[in-house]
Amino acid sequence: MQYGNPIGFEFRRTVTAGIISAKNRTIKIEEGEKQSYMTNLIQTDATINPGNSGGPLIYPNGSIIGINTVKITSAEGIGFAIPIDIIKPIIESFKQTGTFKEANIGIYAYDKEVIPYLNKEISSNFNKGIYVAQITKDGPADNTELKEADIITNIDGKELNTMNELREYIYTKKPGDEVTLQITRGKIKKEIKLKLGGI
Repeated sequence: MQYGNPIGFEFRRTVTAGIISAKNRTIKIEEGEKQSYMTNLIQTDATINPGNSGGPLIYPNGSIIGINTVKITSAEGIGFAIPIDIIKPIIESFKQTGTFKEANIGIYAYDKEVIPYLNKEISSNFNKGIYVAQITKDGPADNTELKEADIITNIDGKELNTMNELREYIYTKKPGDEVTLQITRGKIKKEIKLKLGGI
């Protein structure tokens, strides 16, 4: 089920039922000339309209399994939610401190499932980890040893295979905390330390 305020306050507290079609979906987002990918999403055919974003995706027993975030406008009944495990550290921070300060590494990175869309040559040698597609200028990773096209295999000893796993871990940290990345660059393996920035 999906709960929210579609098309504004007039239709507040609207509930729609639906089926979970798939987990771990990847979709391409186009904004102007820029393209990016959202990964590890839950796909549902519960009706999602403007105003539902940020509302909960609810299992029949009442537990929240995701946060509604986007729909495909060119089709009916194809919407997506962010898994609740990504959101839990944010909720916990608000419960404990009343606030949440988002830490970040300052990179755009993709899961291995997305790589065939970007570069098929990379995907043939990509077994695990996440691919660093871009490093944000003046961000925490800028002017460090981390380079574009590196593959991050773990952070602080935690194995990474999806961007959601990275986000889930980073959301437990604070800006200014130091993390250690294990990366591969071709046949080279490196350990890189950096301080997290804030948003």
